[in-house]
Amino acid sequence: MKNFKWLLLIGFLNILITCAPQKTVSSPPNILLFLVDDLGWQDTSVPFWIERTTWNDLYYTPNMEMLAKEGMKFTQAYATPVCSPSRISLMTGMNAARHRVTNWTLVKDSIQPMEKNHPNFKFPLWNVNGMSPHLEDSLAVHATSLPQILKDNGYYTLHVGKGHYGAIGTTGENPLNLGFDVNIAGHAAGAPGSYWATDSFGASQNKKINNEFWAVPGLDKYHDTKINLTEALTQEAILALDKVLETGQPFFLKMSHYAVHTPIMEDDRFYQKYLKKGMDSTEAKYASMIEGMDKSLGDILNYLELKGISTNTVVLFMSDNGGLSALARGGMKHAHNKPLASGKGAIYEGGIRVPMLVKWPEHVQKGSISNYPVIIEDFYPTILQIAEVTNLKRLQVVDGKSFIPALKGLQDVDKTRNLIWHYPNEWGPKGPGIGASSAIRRGDWKFIYFFLGERMELYNLKNDIGETTNLINEYPEKAKELALELTAYLKSVGGQMPFYKETGALVPYPIQLF
Repeated sequence: MKNFKWLLLIGFLNILITCAPQKTVSSPPNILLFLVDDLGWQDTSVPFWIERTTWNDLYYTPNMEMLAKEGMKFTQAYATPVCSPSRISLMTGMNAARHRVTNWTLVKDSIQPMEKNHPNFKFPLWNVNGMSPHLEDSLAVHATSLPQILKDNGYYTLHVGKGHYGAIGTTGENPLNLGFDVNIAGHAAGAPGSYWATDSFGASQNKKINNEFWAVPGLDKYHDTKINLTEALTQEAILALDKVLETGQPFFLKMSHYAVHTPIMEDDRFYQKYLKKGMDSTEAKYASMIEGMDKSLGDILNYLELKGISTNTVVLFMSDNGGLSALARGGMKHAHNKPLASGKGAIYEGGIRVPMLVKWPEHVQKGSISNYPVIIEDFYPTILQIAEVTNLKRLQVVDGKSFIPALKGLQDVDKTRNLIWHYPNEWGPKGPGIGASSAIRRGDWKFIYFFLGERMELYNLKNDIGETTNLINEYPEKAKELALELTAYLKSVGGQMPFYKETGALVPYPIQLF
């Protein structure tokens, strides 16, 4: 009898356990990083300033608008002046001064021709080969990449579009060597030979630089059709995601468009509408490329919704540097990012301040705005934190800081953190703020040091976002304070400096000028 009662008790407890609400273990979220090339702060119908401008009314980016309504808009997001440094910072969490991939990469073991032929400076041999996980690879930053860590922690990692992580013939040339399970169309080049499949995306034009092709690889099935490169990459990304969803793994998709980098070529789906607006042909082409990029964003967001995974997918939108304005554009040069000064290649705000949006359902307030300054290396620790990574082993020191507190509305402008830019290089095109330089931002203050002429400038961005009034003479102590901070950081990470050709002397650090 006692045994019978005991069995009844056990059976009753089993029923209670079975009927009780079960605690489920939630899987880490999917992560979509939508990276655009050369998209300026003003190249969108989403205003990232305190007011709308004529630029915001010129372009049409409804999917960026929707993303801003569903997530958070960052008004003070920064990249580096040119592409490869930003991409390596994103992949490693390192500031460009530390990782030393300070200019755009292409030719193995060689600095750029414009650096070799500079009339005033002998430039340092920076990490021209990009990044690599292998210590034996020379002239490369050795680091454990973001996708590699995600892959090691259960993520399926995909790269679609522009790579530009390493020079031709190096480990970093192929994204598959950097932790991606899938690579579609990514290689050493930083621009496509063509956006048109009728040109085989550059292969039929036989364009060469140093005897290497700029043609986009891996898209042969689209050759000789009428599809645009941006659309082809979008379709390939969706096809790849279909296969990933069959695995049940969370995914990290780096959707890395070649758009809106040169060559400026019209997207026929949208070109005529901008001509009808009265825009000159070059700017109409550029606007059509922007709308094509935005359609890609919308198509992928719609796919996530259709598959029922949008609520468990974090979407991050970013550009790799400021908008092009020094060449190739229509209209007045150096004016396409106003009220910001200058554009791509410049240390001024037009060259480094970029549009940024983040959607994280149930974590980020819809339609929110953050004025917290973030920089491209911050994506590395932020994404790893979003992915709930616990197995974290890496080769490098990380400079980036997670902006999750900002996403949760816990941070505004940080008055103590330093943002650093270091470009001891030569881009090529000329213009305001373009050239070998370093800069530091702390709170509302920004100090710039131009190596040529050893010129220093100081701006208060809160009062002067266009960097129109140099306050170096009015606030010499503030300038000295920031020069000291900038110098200390550059020395601590071994930031490279050029030499003067005439004297052989090293360009002085900014604090040495006080």
